[in-house]
Amino acid sequence: MDIKDVYQITFSPTGTSRRVAEAIVRGTGIERVAVADVTLETEKSLTVPRQALAVFAVPVYGGHVAPLALERMKDIRSDEGAPAVVVVVYGNRAYEKALQELDAFVSARGFKVIAGGTFIGEHSYSNEQYPIAAGRPDAADVEYAEQFGMKLQTKIASAADMEHLYPVDVTKILRPRQPFFPLLRFVRKVVKLRKSGMPMPRTPEVDAERCNHCGYCAKHCPAGAIVKGDECHTLADKCIRCCACVKGCPQKARSYDTPFAEMLSTCFQREKENRIIL
Repeated sequence: MDIKDVYQITFSPTGTSRRVAEAIVRGTGIERVAVADVTLETEKSLTVPRQALAVFAVPVYGGHVAPLALERMKDIRSDEGAPAVVVVVYGNRAYEKALQELDAFVSARGFKVIAGGTFIGEHSYSNEQYPIAAGRPDAADVEYAEQFGMKLQTKIASAADMEHLYPVDVTKILRPRQPFFPLLRFVRKVVKLRKSGMPMPRTPEVDAERCNHCGYCAKHCPAGAIVKGDECHTLADKCIRCCACVKGCPQKARSYDTPFAEMLSTCFQREKENRIIL
């Protein structure tokens, strides 16, 4: 069978999920691409037709699909069982059940999930002092994603019709290797930190002397937690700690100093592999 249209659907505050999705779509070779980027606003009433492919790519926060991503995608559906690819991008610790969550979310909206993937992206908390999968997805990751897209196209082309384009069970995906002792150290550090009662920062900090109120952070905050003209403050009840404002600030005026950065950097130095199932 032949599919001529692909819908690229992403929530990607720091761009990692978007880059992975773009590479997958490129790999399919499908030229007609409709982009639905829900990072900054909800996609309203998008219905993907049966003869189109949908590629969903979202970040993992704390082992779950970013809740705001699910909220922004709630009105995207397929009434006819369009084939879909579900991809979660995580910061080298663990994606836990995020892929299953995305699969269930997409399936409940009428899609047939024919492939899945778990990819590594630079962690939101990564910084120069404590790098966590810094620079990923890198060139090798992008190439792997493109190859995934090629394999998708082969699967689609080899199916006689939509009924023979079979779904996958994403729970069967191969998990990345995780050394035991670094994981144990991380768990112990987390327990110790919680017992200490140390308050965790709820929002990034701002260096008022560096901030020139350019408005970049307000424009690119997916949660609307920063108001134009008042960039030195962040609304704690809205901030999702994606650190898009930190990583994108032209003046380097923002930082997010959490003890989890050091813990993640030291305990998960061995970078994990991307995994796919189709």
